[in-house]
Amino acid sequence: MANLLVIYYSAFGHVFQMAQAVADGASQFGTHDVRIVRIPEMIAQQNRVIQQDKERPQAGDEKLASAKALSHQFRLTDRYSKYEATQTLQQAIRFATNDDLRWADGILWGFPTYYGTMPSQVKLFLEMAGELCIEGALEGKPTGIFNSTASIHTGHEAAILTSMVPLFHFGMIFVGLPYSENPEYLTADAIGCSPYGASTLAGPDSSLSPDPRELLMAARLGERVADVAAALQLFQAHK
Repeated sequence: MANLLVIYYSAFGHVFQMAQAVADGASQFGTHDVRIVRIPEMIAQQNRVIQQDKERPQAGDEKLASAKALSHQFRLTDRYSKYEATQTLQQAIRFATNDDLRWADGILWGFPTYYGTMPSQVKLFLEMAGELCIEGALEGKPTGIFNSTASIHTGHEAAILTSMVPLFHFGMIFVGLPYSENPEYLTADAIGCSPYGASTLAGPDSSLSPDPRELLMAARLGERVADVAAALQLFQAHK
């Protein structure tokens, strides 16, 4: 039996849903021990990406008009309400610690895409886990990434690729989603997932829910990382 950690940050619930699918796949019907933990939001309100419209800084008339139009297009006020509801929904999930990472034989990371990479909440968590890098505590552990993004063109693949870099610094072994096991993403349909990892398209206004195919491939990612973790355990035992 391997210990699998699903660690995530979710603003609007899409990654939270993906995390549950990943955990189900990693468990393999109770074969492995799975723990779900979350990365906390920024404590200071002014450091949070999601804010109410009235809290956003004002600009000149032309820029203000453009900002209002963009706010209407992306339904930012509606998104803030959804953000607050999502934070309440996740209260039962405890915050991650470095000891969770030590406990795990395999780790799956989930987060939304911000500008083609991980959000600052996740980056800060990794920076604060520097002692694990010094200890070599994560070296040789398999890892995978799942994420969300607004649309097919807004960076879900880039975010996984850029986020591999710090995980390699921790000495982790990256696990992706091969074509042969995931024919669902070989489609012209607007869905997430790729050879790099599992992903879901949330929509520009965050109104979409994960597609069943995205959840299926997320579960496969969890299962695959669990398989690698168990195989490495067996190898170490007979080394």
